[in-house]
Order: sequence, then C-alpha cells, then structure tokens
Amino acid sequence: MPAPVGREGSLTDVPGIRVGHFTDTRRPTGCTVVLLPEGTVGGVDVRGAAPGTRETELLSPLNSVTQVHAVVLAGGSAFGLDAAAGVMRWLDERGIGIEVGPARVPIVPAAILFDLWVGDASVRPDAAAGFAACQAASAQPVAEGNVGAGAGASVGKLFGIGRAMRGGVGSASVTSGGVTVAALVAVNAIGDVIDPATGRPIAGARTADGRALLGTMAALRRGDLPAALQPGQATTLGVIATDAVLTKAQASKVAQMAHDGFARAINPVHTATDGDTVFALATGGSGVGGTTAHVTLVGALAADVMATAIVRAVRAATALHGDALLGLPDLPAAADL
Repeated sequence: MPAPVGREGSLTDVPGIRVGHFTDTRRPTGCTVVLLPEGTVGGVDVRGAAPGTRETELLSPLNSVTQVHAVVLAGGSAFGLDAAAGVMRWLDERGIGIEVGPARVPIVPAAILFDLWVGDASVRPDAAAGFAACQAASAQPVAEGNVGAGAGASVGKLFGIGRAMRGGVGSASVTSGGVTVAALVAVNAIGDVIDPATGRPIAGARTADGRALLGTMAALRRGDLPAALQPGQATTLGVIATDAVLTKAQASKVAQMAHDGFARAINPVHTATDGDTVFALATGGSGVGGTTAHVTLVGALAADVMATAIVRAVRAATALHGDALLGLPDLPAAADL
C-alpha cells in the first residue's frame, strides 16, 4: 500500500520563509509563491530542454544582483509567467526591493509548467493570481497535492495524457549539523515517479486499460514505444532553501546537485519535452551571523530532500473529477505498490 503522507518537513522549516498557493479550481491551475527574508541569495539550474522562465539569467554568478525577494512557480505554460507581475506589485506596495535610483525594484525569478491539458486552456494564472498567492503566504507547513502550481499537474505522459496520472506539490526538509535544507516541488513530469527506496514506479503511465502502472522504462526497453512526442508539455519545478550562508555560485551548485533528486525520483527526466528547473535559496539565517556550510554537504542534502518531496507530491495527489487523470490513491492496483 502507498505510505500515508505524514509530515517529513516543509520548505517553511527554513526560518523567515513563507509559502502561499493560489488555486484556480475552474480548470484547475494555479501558482505558488515563496516569499523570502531580506538578504536571501539565489541560484538556479535549468536542465529540461523546454523551459519557461523569468529572471533566471539574473541569478548567474556573473551578474551583479545578489538578493532575491520571491520565487514564483506557476501553471499555465508561458502565460503563467504573468503571475510574477502580481508578486512584484505585492512586494512593491510593501516597499520591498533593491534600491535603484528613486525606486525599489523587487527581484522575482519565476518558472512555469505546462498544465493546459485539462479543462479550459484559456484559464491560467495571471497577475491577480500571483498577488493572491502572496496574500495567502504563511510560515505554516506547505499544503501538498493538487494545489498552487501543482493544481493541474500530471505525470507519466510519455504514452499520452489519457494514460497519465496526477502530479502535484510536495515538500520536505532535513536539519543536520545545525543547518536546515528544505525542498518544494511541483511535479509535472513526462516520466514516471519512482520510489528511490525500492526503484519501483509509484505513479506514471498506466496500462491501456488504465488499471495499473505500465512502467515507462520497462515498456521502452521491450520496444513498446509512444506513437508521437510533442515538445514543451511537461516540466517539474523545484525550490531548495537553506539557512546556511552561500554565495550565488554556491547556490547555483546546490541547485545543480538538487537535480540529482529529480533523477532519483523521476524516470525519464530532463527530457526534450520537460523544462525542469531548480532554484536554490540561501537565507544565511542560521546562528549568529549565519553558518557557513560546505556546499557539497548542502547539495547532497538538497538532492535527498528533493527526491522525498517528489514522492510526497504524488502520494498527496487525488483524481481529477470529470477527467481521466487518476491520483495514486485512486489507482485500482495501488494495493500492489
């Protein structure tokens, strides 16, 4: 049986971080905002071949801005990038941003996933959705499953959306050596979600009758190939946060290592049809003046909690009424997992 979704930590276990969801039930779709304490340093690593992003180049260690004020994850494909404008307005109204001449400019990187498969594709996150997610943000444990950026997410789409399952939002954290490392992820993969503990798929492409998991990689190995593939119709988005002190270059390395968590829990991953992106955020808030942790240790923990968060996302997902997409608890053969 699938394990119950008990508490394994949350992105908000990093002090000063708040997370808010906006979920539009008309389709469904939504966005998720991560609000950050002053002085947070950000990095990013994009691995999928079909990304949709905003302000990721700013996070390059070669570029001058060091602080990040919020990160936005959204559904709606490229249309969903509009949500970041609402987050900027919310921050601007509160005087939050980098001083540039006579103004304060909020720094809000964002990334989107493709969830236009379900419902009315003209319904997608906009600036009002981003603003509402900020209004809802809190330091409480992050709500998981089909909320926010994961509201319309799906997994296991290599053999078509009709045989896919529901994805969603998951979160996890770990504290080691006085430093907390936490993950938040919106899982919307072409591939299956794998339990790293067993190596077995727990959500993904289903058999033709829809009652059991196909096992995408096993099907590919025996020559059972999809009829066609179209670019840019998936994408898993992740956020890693830590209270350790990191530079921009170190944060980008942590984001890079966190993709190992994607690879442990999604197969195939980083494909031509995914825009897989991980942001890494360092608040520097641990201890007096912040604790400097070795970047390799932070990155190793980041990959570990990212894999846990991915599994949690599909365990919390539920069926989409009126659509063929099933959640893991709804799979008739779930008792065998």
